[in-house]
Amino acid sequence: LEPYQCRHCGKDFTNKSELIIHMSIHTGDKPYQCCYCGKDFLRKSDLKRHMKTHTKEKPYRCSFCDEAFSHNNILKSHMKKHTGDKPLHCSQCDKSFSFNVHLKSHMRIHTGEKPYQCSLCEKAFSQNSNLRAHMRKHTGEKPYQCSLCDKAFPCNSTLKKHMRTHTE
Repeated sequence: LEPYQCRHCGKDFTNKSELIIHMSIHTGDKPYQCCYCGKDFLRKSDLKRHMKTHTKEKPYRCSFCDEAFSHNNILKSHMKKHTGDKPLHCSQCDKSFSFNVHLKSHMRIHTGEKPYQCSLCEKAFSQNSNLRAHMRKHTGEKPYQCSLCDKAFPCNSTLKKHMRTHTE
């Protein structure tokens, strides 16, 4: 016989902590609160994980470059940079990726999807970075400056092309 029962739905639990977590489904309660920002959490372990964002605690260290991270999953993601692990493959071409977000972004090249639209001229782009570069044409912003002369450019690629004029 399971000693802890939910008074709302009758579900049984073997321990009190499981019942408390279950009860939040009915009550919406999140009993653990962050003392820094006031965010509420259902589980104490979730609050502890969140607290690391405020305390700057970074116990997970990369064995390749010694960079430290607050969460193990961030370290695992970072490690792919060093190992070159690219388990995600494009079904349309031979490219591979370490991260799902990069594969999804790449797939727009094949599908022709352009979800990033300029609010000033209605031109659309498959990558957000391309929209940001395009917006600099409207604003006149030129953040990429040549170190050899005073010319500045809206895109890094344009600066690189310009740099070749100094070597010719």
